Amino acid sequence: MAQDSVGKPKRINDPQGMRSRILDVTADLFQRRGYHSTSVQDVVQAAGATGGALHHHFPTKKALGLAVIEERVAREVNTTAIEPVLQADRLKTGVLAFFSAVAGELERNQAVTGCPLNNLAVELSLADPDFRHASNAIFQRWVGVLAQRLQDDDPALASRQAGMLATLVVAAYSGAMAMAKASQSALPLRDCAVQLEKLLP
Repeated sequence: MAQDSVGKPKRINDPQGMRSRILDVTADLFQRRGYHSTSVQDVVQAAGATGGALHHHFPTKKALGLAVIEERVAREVNTTAIEPVLQADRLKTGVLAFFSAVAGELERNQAVTGCPLNNLAVELSLADPDFRHASNAIFQRWVGVLAQRLQDDDPALASRQAGMLATLVVAAYSGAMAMAKASQSALPLRDCAVQLEKLLP
């Protein structure tokens, strides 16, 4: 907080900065506790915000939850699971490197909180159609991008086959992360990577 000319604290109005902070804090709380176990008051306290500031940006907890999925979870999936794979020389190489990187991070942290997308999709998809659609949109984009890259790597690969292989990659990762969370071990990710190496072109 800055000070005015007479040394008194002067409030800096940064609504976009506060909105971003609320989303960051909420995404972290949802990851560690889940949507239903995180209260609006938890968010207010963790963000150092007021109830009014939170309500200004997100009138309801549902609006906040949807924003987390669409703006934070989608961004994380793109940054960690899509872009590194697309930047590899082939999709297969990128997928294996991605699985290995995630497994290595889990082993270094010695804790598995799960995939943010998977966590919220499992918790919320049956509870509300808007949450289901928001989660599914991320999964569908993920599959679509991987399928297109598979066809770019191998133009002879049929569209349907590329889509099924891309679905397998995403499903293997999501399932392996769920198992890793339950077992607190990265082994499911490493095991899936071994099999994907045999199956992907």
